[in-house]
Amino acid sequence: MNQESTTTRVMEKPPFDRSISQDSLDELSMEDYWIELENIKKSSENRQEDQEVVVVKEPDEGELEEEWLKEAGLSNLFGESAGDPQESMVFLSTLTRTQAAAVQKRVETVSQTLRKKNKQYQIPDVRDIFAQQRESKETAPDDTESQSLRTNENKYQGRDDQTSNLVGEEKLIPPEETPAPETDINLEVSFAEQALNQKESSKEKIQKSKGDDATLPSFRLPKDKTGTTRIGDLAPQDMKKVCHLALIELTALYDVLGIELKQQKAVKIKTRDSGLFCIPLTVLLEQDQRKVLGTRIPLIFQKLISRIEEGGLETEGLLRIPGAAIRIKNLCQELEAKFYEGTFNWESVKQHDAASLLKLFIRELPQPLLSVEYLKAFQAVQTLPTKKQQLQALNLLVILLPDANRDTLKALLEFLQRVIDNKEKNKMTVMNVAMVMAPNLFMCHALGLKSSEQREFVMAAGTANTMHLLIKYQKLLWTIPKFIVNQVRKQNTENHKKDKRAMKKLLKKMAYDREKYEKQDKSTNDADVPQGVIRVQAPHLSKVSMAIQLTEELKASDVLARFLSQESGVAQTLKKGEVFLYEIGGNIGERCLDDDTYMKDLYQLNPNAEWVIKSKPL
Repeated sequence: MNQESTTTRVMEKPPFDRSISQDSLDELSMEDYWIELENIKKSSENRQEDQEVVVVKEPDEGELEEEWLKEAGLSNLFGESAGDPQESMVFLSTLTRTQAAAVQKRVETVSQTLRKKNKQYQIPDVRDIFAQQRESKETAPDDTESQSLRTNENKYQGRDDQTSNLVGEEKLIPPEETPAPETDINLEVSFAEQALNQKESSKEKIQKSKGDDATLPSFRLPKDKTGTTRIGDLAPQDMKKVCHLALIELTALYDVLGIELKQQKAVKIKTRDSGLFCIPLTVLLEQDQRKVLGTRIPLIFQKLISRIEEGGLETEGLLRIPGAAIRIKNLCQELEAKFYEGTFNWESVKQHDAASLLKLFIRELPQPLLSVEYLKAFQAVQTLPTKKQQLQALNLLVILLPDANRDTLKALLEFLQRVIDNKEKNKMTVMNVAMVMAPNLFMCHALGLKSSEQREFVMAAGTANTMHLLIKYQKLLWTIPKFIVNQVRKQNTENHKKDKRAMKKLLKKMAYDREKYEKQDKSTNDADVPQGVIRVQAPHLSKVSMAIQLTEELKASDVLARFLSQESGVAQTLKKGEVFLYEIGGNIGERCLDDDTYMKDLYQLNPNAEWVIKSKPL
């Protein structure tokens, strides 16, 4: 009876005009979403006294851009911290034209705002900041950047730029029965540059492909001979540079597509400093790490997932069928009191209750899992013209998430994929799971966001599609695009040159023999290793290093296999997956190599690197 009344309410949405055929399709497909929303409202009524609303601060004029420049690592261009703009020149010189335009636009806004406010800060002229960069590009011996950009883009031309969601016209996830053609996604060329180059031709293609969802491609990760770089593979100092570049690239992409990217900032509010629900992720992890050293995902989150899996993932309606609201409220109170003591009786938690508790945990985070700063940007993904651009934006947004949020989101998406893998029995396809989970992730009730019925419907269809992309393409989304890794390499190379020049200057002042220094510097690079041979070390596992001849077919997995088969002692007990081959130094801080990295290709990209076998840090 209760189920019938809920379905009736679902069918009443939305009241605004749409064609009859589209109405019936949308209402039928969206039913799971509206039922979930109804369940959330009931659950909220039962737990209203525990919830706190996060106040989102509306930034003043120029404040948004000032904050953006800080997040992009360019705070020394303005304000009290303004220093010699030369410090940012190395960084700026590695930017693409669209990235540079995005930075320039924000610098201009901040400069104008500071002048209006008559602040006595050093206000650089934006023309001075970018003059050097323009000069260096103009005097470049050849137009290699634009040439390689065109070459790389041609490799990926095809169906990958067809439209999936037209701006203002939300389409639902296409039926899963129709297998889509697969195409590589281009990670070698800046996403914003691709969008700019395709903008004119895309207008025509968008008109032609309007409503033609059947031809949409399914994207896959391209094979990269120098190795795929995943989030977690780089050293912290390089990952920081990646985040700066990802923010600039995301902004440049949105600028090119004419979509406003507004970051929000949460005003600090008083939150509980212990417990399980309504606790900030960072606080929760701090208390969990006192119990389990190095844990990156909240223990309660892990336990709820394992409890659902213990009941079997074949259960029909898993995640869709809610637990009883009163029982969920009582379980929450009991968990708060007994979880860390280890006295909570998990046998009393039914599978659907555990699923409801998992969704409740996500909803009741004081700040959304997708973060206050980027929740609106995640929601705006649905307005990007093509499926490819939506994936590119999601890739950059995942990189920008705080570590705790990103790790927890990854654990959630991996679990959801395991649920979908059992769709034949549990009847939960990727579409069903996306519909059920979207309101839990995208409609942050702690932010007190209200919207009209029409906006709610558009938001529902769009966020369900975005949720679908997050689940289906999680491997691709946790990859750092090659063009960003290359920009980091370029920054490191330029910084090394700058440091070298400073060192030479210092040595000259100190009257040392400069020639002697240069000879020493050269000798450290070639250290008695013959041409075409790399020396692999494992300082924590073996006293001796291993010389390996580079061949066209030699992969990182071959180097590891050779090391593990030859070593004795501690190394002999190690298995594949416990240790990894790292590229250290040269033009990168540190990078964990994937098994399919071709060593000769990587050596040519970074000839001054050292090669070290070790385990991944916790």
